[in-house]
Amino acid sequence: MYKNSIRPFVLAAALFAGSVSGFAQDNLVNALKVNASDNSKASFKFTDVINLENTSVKNQGSSGTCWSYAANSFIESEMVRMGKKPVEISQIYSARNTYIEKGKMYVRMHGAVTLGDGGALHDVMNMYKKYGAVPQSVYTGLNYGTDKNKFGEMAALTQGILEAVVKNPNGELTPTWERAYTAVIDSYLGQAPKSFDYNGKKYTPESFAKEVIGINPDDYVEISSFQEYPYYTKNVLLVPDNWSFDQVYNVKLNELTDIIDNGLKNGYSVAWAGDVSEKTFSWKNGVAFVSDKKFDDMTAEEKADLFNGPKKEQVTTEEMRQKAFDNYTTTDDHGMHIVGISKDQNGKEYYIVKNSWGESNDYKGYLYMTKEFVKYKTTAIMVHKGGIPKEIANKLKV
Repeated sequence: MYKNSIRPFVLAAALFAGSVSGFAQDNLVNALKVNASDNSKASFKFTDVINLENTSVKNQGSSGTCWSYAANSFIESEMVRMGKKPVEISQIYSARNTYIEKGKMYVRMHGAVTLGDGGALHDVMNMYKKYGAVPQSVYTGLNYGTDKNKFGEMAALTQGILEAVVKNPNGELTPTWERAYTAVIDSYLGQAPKSFDYNGKKYTPESFAKEVIGINPDDYVEISSFQEYPYYTKNVLLVPDNWSFDQVYNVKLNELTDIIDNGLKNGYSVAWAGDVSEKTFSWKNGVAFVSDKKFDDMTAEEKADLFNGPKKEQVTTEEMRQKAFDNYTTTDDHGMHIVGISKDQNGKEYYIVKNSWGESNDYKGYLYMTKEFVKYKTTAIMVHKGGIPKEIANKLKV
C-alpha cells in the first residue's frame, strides 16, 4: 500500500485525524526533512510575478489544525483585499467549535465518522457562520501551561468520552454527555468568550465577525477535480476529515489551476488542501514538484540532487490524478494558503504557498509548489466566487 517511507506517517495521521494529528504532524515534518539538500536555495532563482499581501507565518505546533491555520490566514488576506486592516484571527476558536460540532456528529452517526483534531477548510467557514470569530489575543487555546498547541492528551480524552457515549451504557442517551465533552475541551483550550473588549470596544464573536472581519461566508466555495463525477456538479468530498459531508464543485483538471491563476491575478488568494507526502515535496527546501521518474528508479546521485535546482516534471492527467486518489497515494494530509506566483530561472511558474509550520525552512515558512504538483496532489481548494473565471463560474452556476 505504501509507495514510500513517508506514507506510514501520513496514513496514521489520516486514520487518527485526517489532516495530520498532533503527534503525526511532528513525525511528518521530521520525515519531510529526509530528502532535503543543503544547497537547494542557491540552486533556485525565484522571481515573484504576483505576491499578495498576507499576515505573518504561524506555527500550529503539535496539533492537526493546519486546516484552521490555512483557512484563517486566507480570511485575513481577504480582509486585506477588502481594504480592511487584517487582524490575527484565533485559529483555535475555529477549531474548538469544530470539535464541538464534530463530537455531536460522531454520536449521531454512532461513531461512524473520523475523530481527532483534523478538519477541512470549509469547517472554518461553517464555524464562522455559526459561532462568529475572535482575535487570537482573546482566545489563544493555550489553557494548560504550554506556549504552543499540544493536543494529543485532549484528543485521547475526548475520544474516550465519545466512544463511551456511543456504547450507550444507560440504554438511552442523556443530554449530559454534551456538557461533559465540552467541559474537557474547554479545560484544555479555555471557555469560548461570550463577549470581549477589542481596541476599546466590546464585541461578541458574532459582532466581531460582522463588524471587524466583515466577510460573507456564503461567498466562498470549495472546488476539486474528480474524473468519476460529472463536471460542473457538486459531490461529497470523500476524505476522512469531511465529517460534515460537505460538497465541493467538480471541474476539469486544468481548470483547477485556471481558477487559482485567475484568482491570484485579480487579488484573490486561495486556500489549499492536499497531499504533501511525496518524495518530491521538501519542507526544509521549500520546493514541491512532480518528478518524471519514480523515486525508486532513481540512482543515489539523482536522489541526492533532487532539490538542487529545477527538474523535469511529468505531465499530470485526469487518469493519474483519479488513480492516485483511489489507491491512497494521494491523501488529505495538509492545508496551506496560496498567496502568489513566482518563476524559476527557466521561466517555469510555481505557486507561493504559506505554511503553518513556523519559519524553520529555507524560505521562512513559505514554499514554492509547481502547477503540476497542484494538479496531481490537490484534494480541494477554497476561493471567493469572484476569483473564479466567468466562463467556469457560469458552468458552476455560482
